[in-house]
Amino acid sequence: MAVDRDSEFMGRALALAEAAAEAGEVPIGAVLVSDGTIVGEGANGVIARCDPTAHAEITTLRAAGQRLGNYRLPGSVLYVTLEPCTMCVGALVHARVAELVFAALEPRAGAVCSTARLLDATHYNHRVSWRQGPLAEESGELLRGFFRARR
Repeated sequence: MAVDRDSEFMGRALALAEAAAEAGEVPIGAVLVSDGTIVGEGANGVIARCDPTAHAEITTLRAAGQRLGNYRLPGSVLYVTLEPCTMCVGALVHARVAELVFAALEPRAGAVCSTARLLDATHYNHRVSWRQGPLAEESGELLRGFFRARR
């Protein structure tokens, strides 16, 4: 994807994260893109849904799967405002997402490159390429501001 498209898609994910913050959720947003079109989007919803699996990545994969009528999402790219956790990395592999683009690093629970490198493991039956993309500073500041306000 071109850099300007990366910024466009990550910008939408950041807007979803901002909406999550306004709802009292940890501000993380995500969009799934297939053939240059957003096919799913979501934000953290663990509190409102009373569901520990309602991370932005999971809600986005669920929305895309419902829209496309398939639990497999080959060729897709997930844009998310924070480096995914272990659970979300597993979901990306099972959904057959082609690429992950994340904004801010997650030094405590990030399972892509911060605390573990799960997507670099060779034992999975599917490989998800990954890279850190645009709006890392903006995403990080949104998270820092959210937690500062809660203390």
